[in-house]
Amino acid sequence: MGAAMLTDQVTEVLIPVAAVVGIAFALVQWLLVSTVKLSPERQPGGGSNDKNGYSDYLIEEEEGLNDHNVVVKCAEIQSAISEGATSFLFTEYQYVGVFMAVFAVLIFLFLGSVEGFSTKSQPCTYSKDKYCKPALANALFSTASFLLGAVTSVVSGFLGMKIATYANARTTLEARKGVGKAFITAFRSGAVMGFLLASNGLLVLYIAINLFKLYYGDDWEGLFEAITGYGLGGSSMALFGRVGGGIYTKAADVGADLVGKVERNIPEDDPRNPAVIADNVGDNVGDIAGMGSDLFGSYAESSCAALVVASISSFGINHDLTAMCYPLLISSMGIIVCLITTLFATEFFEIKAVQEIEPTLKKQLIISTALMTIGIGTVSWIALPSSFTIFNFGEQKQVKNWELFFCVAIGLWAGLVIGFVTEYYTSNAYSPVQDVADSCRTGAATNVIFGLALGYKSVIIPIFAIAVSIFVSFSLAAMYGIAVAALGMLSTIATGLAIDAYGPISDNAGGIAEMAGMSHRIRERTDALDAAGNTTAAIGKGFAIGSAALVSLALFGAFVSRAAISTVDVLTPKVFIGLIVGAMLPYWFSAMTMKSVGSAALKMVEEVRRQFNSIPGIMEGNAKPDYATCVKISTDASIREMIPPGALVMLTPLIVGTLFGVETLAGVLAGALVSGVQIAISASNTGGAWDNAKKYIEAGASEHARVLGPKGSDAHKAAVIGDTIGDPLKDTSGPSLNILIKLMAVESLVFAPFFAAHGGLLFKMF
Repeated sequence: MGAAMLTDQVTEVLIPVAAVVGIAFALVQWLLVSTVKLSPERQPGGGSNDKNGYSDYLIEEEEGLNDHNVVVKCAEIQSAISEGATSFLFTEYQYVGVFMAVFAVLIFLFLGSVEGFSTKSQPCTYSKDKYCKPALANALFSTASFLLGAVTSVVSGFLGMKIATYANARTTLEARKGVGKAFITAFRSGAVMGFLLASNGLLVLYIAINLFKLYYGDDWEGLFEAITGYGLGGSSMALFGRVGGGIYTKAADVGADLVGKVERNIPEDDPRNPAVIADNVGDNVGDIAGMGSDLFGSYAESSCAALVVASISSFGINHDLTAMCYPLLISSMGIIVCLITTLFATEFFEIKAVQEIEPTLKKQLIISTALMTIGIGTVSWIALPSSFTIFNFGEQKQVKNWELFFCVAIGLWAGLVIGFVTEYYTSNAYSPVQDVADSCRTGAATNVIFGLALGYKSVIIPIFAIAVSIFVSFSLAAMYGIAVAALGMLSTIATGLAIDAYGPISDNAGGIAEMAGMSHRIRERTDALDAAGNTTAAIGKGFAIGSAALVSLALFGAFVSRAAISTVDVLTPKVFIGLIVGAMLPYWFSAMTMKSVGSAALKMVEEVRRQFNSIPGIMEGNAKPDYATCVKISTDASIREMIPPGALVMLTPLIVGTLFGVETLAGVLAGALVSGVQIAISASNTGGAWDNAKKYIEAGASEHARVLGPKGSDAHKAAVIGDTIGDPLKDTSGPSLNILIKLMAVESLVFAPFFAAHGGLLFKMF
């Protein structure tokens, strides 16, 4: 079999050290961001002649930008956005806390009842000749890991929101010195979130495994089955974060635009608009906190899926700790690779022109993928035996270490392919979005037709990339291959999140520049940062959806094995009814979230109109709008509206598994996976393309765009309609669907012991 070169003792040190290095790097980046002061401290003539002193002051004097009132105003706006975001998240977490407690009790009762709450040891699921810990222990530890995953997910989202609201005004102020300085501030802030999330996720999982080991000892099968609760907790919180945040941000956005831009003819982000703070808060709670929880959930689930399969393979049977920790070592290597990659954007190269922003962000993806390929090869070589066996639906499949390297690498490169295809279909630098913009010449109807066609077409290559990844990784290493391919796609999560979080921070920076009354030149710089961020946000969503497909398939395989289903036969009625109902669920879920955005936006529009009509002096700038009421309306509406879609996803596996049994549930999971991925990709890309088609016309950067423009032209109005339709598609329904497919799969896996023992009550009656 050939033992691994890396010893267990070294492995036990390397994983936590990599996590701590990631956290330390995040703190260093945060300290660098905090050097930008939000108080007008410098006085003329008092600075030195260095990079950040007197010479900067002179430049600002020439541009007429060193107005102390502007700095104070930026600080006030930042404070209002931060308070609004914190208030929303605290309200959301109160509701979610109740859910967590109730669901934790359900996990304990369902899993504890498998053996009638017995405290006696029982025969192991996969090795009947051995005895494992009682089902009650599995119930208790699964509940604990669920709560741990939920808390880590909440903390990940909250920390991301805090750093984003800390950095937005600082990015605005740095834009006075040039686009390069502003870019570095926004990107460093994104890196803080990326590294904190990746490192915390790894460290908490590693600590949990070691604590659980104190009780489980040599029973690795039971230990890693209990650990799957960690993934369930992470994704449960992500669902509510994504749906609630998505409804919040789009309700505020639509409300602010419809009344402010259309009815009152005032610019976007004008401080006279009562919904403007709610709109900027929305960027942080939806695109930052929601996305952070979402990607943490994907990371936790792919790790758990790989660990569960490994525990019943030769790694777990032989108690080979280093090989068992292969998924964690991949993540550790990812943190170090992303750290080096980040330095390319912040230290090694400097952005001097607007045109360099998007290429710099794309280079981050390419550099991290290239370096990570070498990293994966190194880990596979030193951490794995030359030959080993992997569990494959009741049999053990012989696998070599280089085959596992290919599984992880193909996931990694498939992620890059999906990212670049997404960019091609959503960036206004390429023909698909330019064609959509051109279709606005004949009105909104043709714009909508072209946009929908683009979204459907953009599904083709990503699906082929996912299909090739699945075929190759399954052929080489069965379900474990698919789990580590998903992990490969997420191995550069720190860089992916940094690029993703950069977008909303830049968007907020532009809003603050507008509200603080800064010059047109500053607004142009922040708009350039925001436009690049828009495309990278679409790339981030592509990564999230692609990895969700692989993760949920790996979890599906683990569920089928755990529920002792020999084959999932589509021709049996039990499975087929599940398949067709599962394929319908993403549509039902999308309908709920889209309608929720509409309902919440209605309330927002009414409140903004009321304020304009009843508070004298708002339009003249003599009276301050009541921002807090708009924030409260968005908060209340989104919290109320997020519960039904959340309940649909969380209750479906419980109801189907209990009443119809594991075969029908397997059908539901397969159906939801197949249809959910397609809808998620097309919804995200359609919305992104409509948004960038509008920006293409507004920017007027090419002759073609100038013919369609300017703002206020018929073509521009048609583009705005497309953008408004696309908002809930790309920021609410699309991103939430990837959570639906993986959450139902991980929940089914956690409850599999109960469904296998007591499920299918309806079929048993007949």
